[in-house]
Amino acid sequence: MDTIASLFSFITTPVSWVIVQFHSVYGSIFGPDTGWAWGLSIVSLVILIRICLIPLFVKQIKATRAMQTLQPEMKKIQERYKNDKQRQSEEMMKLYKETGTNPLSSCLPILAQSPFFFALYHVLNSIASNDTIGVINERLLESAQKAHIFGAPLAAKFTDSPDKVEALNSSLTDVRVVTAIMIVLMSLSQFYTQRQLMTKNVDTTVKTPFMQQQKMLMYVFPVIFAVFGINFPVGVLVYWLTTNVWTMGQQMYVIHNNPTPGSKAQAAYLERLSKHVARHGKTRNRRERAIVKAIVTKGRDRNEYERKFINGLNKAGLAAQPDGTVIKSESSAAAQAEGGTTTTATAVPKRQQPKRQPKSKRHSGAAKPAGEPTSLTKTDAPQDEDAKPAASKGNAKPAGNGSTRSRAQSGQRKGPQRPKSPSKK
Repeated sequence: MDTIASLFSFITTPVSWVIVQFHSVYGSIFGPDTGWAWGLSIVSLVILIRICLIPLFVKQIKATRAMQTLQPEMKKIQERYKNDKQRQSEEMMKLYKETGTNPLSSCLPILAQSPFFFALYHVLNSIASNDTIGVINERLLESAQKAHIFGAPLAAKFTDSPDKVEALNSSLTDVRVVTAIMIVLMSLSQFYTQRQLMTKNVDTTVKTPFMQQQKMLMYVFPVIFAVFGINFPVGVLVYWLTTNVWTMGQQMYVIHNNPTPGSKAQAAYLERLSKHVARHGKTRNRRERAIVKAIVTKGRDRNEYERKFINGLNKAGLAAQPDGTVIKSESSAAAQAEGGTTTTATAVPKRQQPKRQPKSKRHSGAAKPAGEPTSLTKTDAPQDEDAKPAASKGNAKPAGNGSTRSRAQSGQRKGPQRPKSPSKK
C-alpha cells in the first residue's frame, strides 16, 4: 500500500486540507472530537468531488448511449470477422473513429475519482497508525482518533486485531457490527444502481453481448465491494457508501428526465410528457423541446414509444414541429369539445344512398317525380308491343325505344323479351 500511497501523494495534501476545512465548520456545531464532525467532513468531501465530476458524468451518459447505439454494428463485425481477431479489432477502432465514440468515456467518473479515494484511504490509515499527514497535525490527529461513528473509530477496520481496536478506545464487536452493516449497505446500493440501469434505462429492442456484460457486472460489483470492504477503514466505508448513494440518486434523476431511447423509462417519460402537453398545449422548457425535436427529426426511424407519443398528440388536436414546439393542428383526426365529446376537425358530409324504388315501378317504367333520387337499379324503358314481333325477326331492324340496343343499355336482356301478359294472336 506504500507504493500506491506514494503514487497519490500529490493529492494527499489537498484532500486532507479539504477535510480539515469542513471539520472546522462541523466541529463548531457538533464538537471537534465527535464522529459527526469528522463523518460529515468526509461526506462533504464526497459531495464536493461529485459536483466537480458532473461534466464527466454527462459525458459518461452520452458515451454509454452511443455505445448502445453501436451494438448492432459491433455484433455484425464480430460475426463477420469471428476467425480474425486482428481484423475485428481494426474494424472496431474504425467504427469508433467514424462515429466519434470512445469506450473509455463510460469509465471516466470512476477513473477521475480513484486518486481521491486512495488519498483518503492513506489519510485514514495514517490516523490509525498515529502518523501525521498533509495538513493534519498532532492536535487534529488526536481529535480524529477520538472520533467514533456509532461506536466504531474512524480509522478502524473489520480485520483489525482486538489490541489495535482497544488502542483506539473501542471494542471489536462494535467495529465489526458497524463495518458489516456499512459493507452490506454499500453492496446493496451498488446492486440497486446497476439493476435500475438494466431494467429501466436500456433499449430492450436490441439484444447484444454488451447487455449480457452489464447484467453480469450487476452481480459481480457487489461481491467485489463486499470482499474488499472488510479491508477498508470506517471512514473509507463512509466515503464509498456516500458515493454509491449519490450515484444512485443521480442516475434516478437522469432516468426520470432523460431516459435512453427505446427503454421502459422512455415509455413512462413520454406518457407523462404527452399528458402535460395535451393539457397545456405546449412544452414546458428547453429540455422537453429538445426531446420533441429529436423525435420529430427521426421520422420513420422512431421507435414504438415515440410513434405512440406522436399519435397521442394528433388525437389531442396537436402537432409536433421540427423546432420542438407543439401547435394546434387543424388536420388532426379529432379535437376535444367543451362538453368532453370529440368532434371531427374537418366536417365531411355523409354520403346518402338513393332511395330504392318499388319493384312495380321499376318494371312499369313509370315516370319519376321531380326531386326523387335515382334508383340504384336502372329502370326499364317502355316497350311497344307492336315493335316486339318486328324485333324478333332477323331482317327487321328495331327502332325507337323498343330496340334491342336500347333495352340492353337500360339493363334488360338482349333478344326478345317475354310479354307480361298473353298477347292476342
